[in-house]
Amino acid sequence: MPPKADRTSVTLTAEETTSPARLALESARPRSIEARSAAERRSRLVGILLFCGALMCFTGTDTSAKWLSRTLPTLEVVWARYFVSAVFVFCAVNPWTSARALATRRPGLQALRSLLLLGSTAMIFLGLKYLQLAEMTAIGFSLPLIVALLAGPLLGEWVGPRRLAAIGIGFAGILIVTRPGSGGFNVAMLYALAGVLCNSLYYIVTRVLAASDPAHTTLAYTSLAGVLVLTPILPFFWVAPPDALSVALIVFMGLCGAMSQWLVILAHHRAPAAILAPFVYVQILWTTGLGYLIFGDVPGLSMLAGAAIVVCSGLYLWYRERVVAAPGEP
Repeated sequence: MPPKADRTSVTLTAEETTSPARLALESARPRSIEARSAAERRSRLVGILLFCGALMCFTGTDTSAKWLSRTLPTLEVVWARYFVSAVFVFCAVNPWTSARALATRRPGLQALRSLLLLGSTAMIFLGLKYLQLAEMTAIGFSLPLIVALLAGPLLGEWVGPRRLAAIGIGFAGILIVTRPGSGGFNVAMLYALAGVLCNSLYYIVTRVLAASDPAHTTLAYTSLAGVLVLTPILPFFWVAPPDALSVALIVFMGLCGAMSQWLVILAHHRAPAAILAPFVYVQILWTTGLGYLIFGDVPGLSMLAGAAIVVCSGLYLWYRERVVAAPGEP
């Protein structure tokens, strides 16, 4: 009869064999989680910095456009913004040597996004001709409110009652800024609101495209669309720039326009939109300061009060969107 196996020795041998592997696995797991978490934090920080850079470029574009609108037709300023941007973008992308530079999986969405941004640019530049930079920025702060409303029917991301209340309060702030029915109402504010609506749809489409097309492809289509649409009608409104400063501002505006779009796309690749959203409100500081230094604009109390309400509503909306990540929250 063969001797009985010593179960204790077998068990001890198995434990001795597996324990180091198990311990190594258990110790490696937290390190890998920590490494992923650190990488995610770095990616989000880079996304935030890119987004803030985009906001600075947006401010540069708007400031240049407002100055140029004093002496040039608005459509010419819009065309110049896209033409110079297209030159910079196509020199960087170089589609003539890279056949895939303009390859897109979503040509229809690329065309829609480009036209939405063109419409937004035209309306905002037209509004800037008559409004203060700070007023335009305050109205622009309604963008996250409109995006939250449109995300339901367009993306299936419906908002709950608390966020609806925040959106309603935010639009009340917009009414304080625009003051419809009062002597302070300026019809140019309607241009600004139309531009913000186009911009809201543009951001939603950008979010969809971020998952399918690279940043340089999206940027190339955006720059090209404005040139293709406006160049055929350019002779009907062309006015020669009056001085060297205007030419320099046209180049600066186009460069800022290209950089702003590129940085927005890169930022959304690095960080979720919910993380980036609150940082848009730092733009009011830059536009108010530049408006005062360059144009002598002093924002009124109603504009400041309305802007504060819109900012608080937008921040609360952002906070609720973070909380809603937990199941069952309204």
